Amino acid sequence: MKLILTQDVKGLGKKDQIIEASDGYARNYLLPKKIAIQADNENMNKLEGRKASAEHKKSLEIENAKQIAEKLSKMTLKIKVKTGDNGKLFGSITSKEIASELKNSYNIEVDKKKINLKEPIKEIGIFNIEIKLYEGITSKLKVEIDN
Repeated sequence: MKLILTQDVKGLGKKDQIIEASDGYARNYLLPKKIAIQADNENMNKLEGRKASAEHKKSLEIENAKQIAEKLSKMTLKIKVKTGDNGKLFGSITSKEIASELKNSYNIEVDKKKINLKEPIKEIGIFNIEIKLYEGITSKLKVEIDN
C-alpha cells in the first residue's frame, strides 16, 4: 500500500515521504496512529502544494538574506561604551549587544546565534565580524567600538 508519512519514523522514512508498506502494517499501525495517510490523488495534490509552498518560502528567505548581506557589508556599526584609563571596556560587547544595536540603529533583525563572535569584545577599536545569514550566505560587518 502506498502511504505518505505525516511525521518522521525511524527506520521507515521522513515526513512527507512516499513509502510502500504492507497492507496489515498500514491498516493496523500506521493509519490508526495517524503516522501516515493514504497516497490517493487528493493527498498527493496536497503534498505537492506543500512542497511548492515550502520551496517558494525558501527562495524568498534566500533573496532576503542576500539583500541583508549586501547592506551589512557596506555599513559600519558604531557602539559607544564606557572605558577605563587604559582603553579597556567596563564589561564586554557580545553578539547579543551587536544584534540589538543592529535592530535599534538600522532596523535589521539578525539572530544573535548567527553572529560569529569567537569571544566578547573587550577593547576599543574596529572589528570585522562574520554573520551567517542563511545556509551558504555570510556577510562581514564592520563594528566600531568607541567611547
